[in-house]
Amino acid sequence: MQVRKVIFAFIPKQKADAILKICSLTYRTFAHFLAGQCLEAVILGTMFVITLSILKMPYALLIGILIAFTALVPVFGAFIGCAVGSLLIFMINPRQAVLFIIVFLFLQQIEGNLIYPHVVGGSVGLPSIWVLAAVTIGGNLMGIVGMLIFIPLVSVFYTIFREFVYSRLKKQHIKQVTRTDVVEYTAEESE
Repeated sequence: MQVRKVIFAFIPKQKADAILKICSLTYRTFAHFLAGQCLEAVILGTMFVITLSILKMPYALLIGILIAFTALVPVFGAFIGCAVGSLLIFMINPRQAVLFIIVFLFLQQIEGNLIYPHVVGGSVGLPSIWVLAAVTIGGNLMGIVGMLIFIPLVSVFYTIFREFVYSRLKKQHIKQVTRTDVVEYTAEESE
């Protein structure tokens, strides 16, 4: 409330409303992103615990929890868990360590291509391709920190841009655009 008062004291009402709307959207997006990251980490850790238990590998629970925690770092975090997990298994049985790496690569492909884009992208309202682009660009620009913050930032910009496009279409009385047709609002719908 204090921040809201200060914004309204120094900025005209219309601009203050817009700023507060963007701040609220940013807060919700980051909160949903963190929740999505945690859910994705739990799913990945559970997949590892179940798979390693079925294969009767040592330290299945420990490695699953470790991979879940390291998976909080988008895309590359789980590989840290793989290195530690394979080292733990290697100390007991080198053959199982090789099998673990194969299982890891298989489960990582499932998680990276199916689960992560849908869970995290769905939590922030971002299409899967934009999640991948945000992680790639953020990682290239700012490393791990960039991967963590670029997904919610891209989601905020995507949402603002989408709302802008829809408002422009509505001003032009365009309801829907398909590959072959442009559908306009009827007289009743535009009122």
